[in-house]
Amino acid sequence: MAGEIPDLIATVRTGTGKGAARQARRNGDVPGIVYGGGKEPLPINLSYNQLLKRLKAGRFLSTLFNLKVDGHEDVRVICRGVQRDVVKDLPTHVDLMRLRRSSRINLYIHVEFVNHEASPGLKRGGTLVVVRPEVELEVTAGAIPDHITVDLTGRNIGDVIHIGDVELPEGAKPTVARNFVIANISAPSGIRSADNA
Repeated sequence: MAGEIPDLIATVRTGTGKGAARQARRNGDVPGIVYGGGKEPLPINLSYNQLLKRLKAGRFLSTLFNLKVDGHEDVRVICRGVQRDVVKDLPTHVDLMRLRRSSRINLYIHVEFVNHEASPGLKRGGTLVVVRPEVELEVTAGAIPDHITVDLTGRNIGDVIHIGDVELPEGAKPTVARNFVIANISAPSGIRSADNA
């Protein structure tokens, strides 16, 4: 199941339209809207500083958030768009979409490597070269895996680990159709130079 889903704290925006949005920006907030999930759209304000911190952290558009709004029950949301100022490139509006537990979304999932000691290639001095520490998967909102596990048992120098070699959690599938490389075990530099001599 999913690890910690980060909280996104917002307040209800009173009034709609340009005037209310401008007032929110003057107060140090970014106006936004929460839609979907079979409910009425909800106008909200997000703290400008908190939003900027999350945007700078990266992957804002593919992170699932737990939206907390006073007077409303917590709901899982994913960002569907951030409008930015054309000159300053700073956020001016955010669109968030409510998710049902059955909704399918694309998220980056961490890759964990286990059983290093059971890999003959690593025992001989080989190096694990991680090509993709995270993999984008299409998952169900109600069953988001915390990570995917790559077992290194029996892996030798020169072995390449593809996404097709990894057992994915039930219901998860890669967003990319091809069998891409996640990692490989390369020879230590001493062996490589001896081979080239």
